[in-house]
Amino acid sequence: MLEDLLKAVKTRFNDEDKGNGKSKVSIPSDLLFKCPRCSSVIFMEDFENNQKICPSCGYHARISAQERLKLTIDKGSFVEMDAEMDSVNPISFPGYSEKLSSLRAQTGLRDAILTGECTIRGTRCVIGVMDSRFMMASMGSVVGEKITRAFEYATEKQLPVVMFTASGGARMQEGILSLMQMAKTSAAVARHSQAGLLYIAVMTDPTTGGVMASFASLGDVIIAEPKVLIGFAGRRVIEDTIRQRLPDDFQSAEFMLEHGFVDMIVERSRMRRTLSRILKLHQQS
Repeated sequence: MLEDLLKAVKTRFNDEDKGNGKSKVSIPSDLLFKCPRCSSVIFMEDFENNQKICPSCGYHARISAQERLKLTIDKGSFVEMDAEMDSVNPISFPGYSEKLSSLRAQTGLRDAILTGECTIRGTRCVIGVMDSRFMMASMGSVVGEKITRAFEYATEKQLPVVMFTASGGARMQEGILSLMQMAKTSAAVARHSQAGLLYIAVMTDPTTGGVMASFASLGDVIIAEPKVLIGFAGRRVIEDTIRQRLPDDFQSAEFMLEHGFVDMIVERSRMRRTLSRILKLHQQS
């Protein structure tokens, strides 16, 4: 395997360096990617060129909001909305303000979602992309407000919405204010739907908690990437509650498709084309 080869090369170089007094050769730690599902090892460059999909088992790794936009929308078409909106610390949760500042520096995001207007293969739409690097894309006041404003803008401009969801649920650091976002975002989706407009929800890994229980599950068309986690409460909580063992594939995209919650499973490499076709079909209807 590549991993074993790298270890052997690294050991040989280090042994040679000890013998001739030269400085040790530094081998980058991010040279290889090891799939957490099938344990296959490939070069990181090949993995990234394959849209961060494992070529052996099809595992879809999590990607950033910026990477998602690059793969989905027409180049140069994205106009961000509410770019300067920041979370505050409404209940004075210890360390929350410092955590937000640190994550903004690490991710380049103001919060856990990017929203804006764009085109996908020439079709105008409003898009939202959640980013799991920012507090597991938990939904606080800013995330809920940006989603609500995105739907209100789309309703006003008569545009469809494409929303990429990925979240651990509501943000506990904002208390009840985070839970209130479930009702607010759902109401905005309802007004958009009543205007006869299209909403495509794309569930990525993971889509759980209050996000799944609100706007993420209200799409006219619900798409999921392969094998992503979709659910409300965790497996252990549900099993303890109902006193039954759940199927092994419970809360997977495939389980949800089989039981009618998801309309289709689409691989990342086909997502842009699939979204474009659905948007164009709705335009013609």
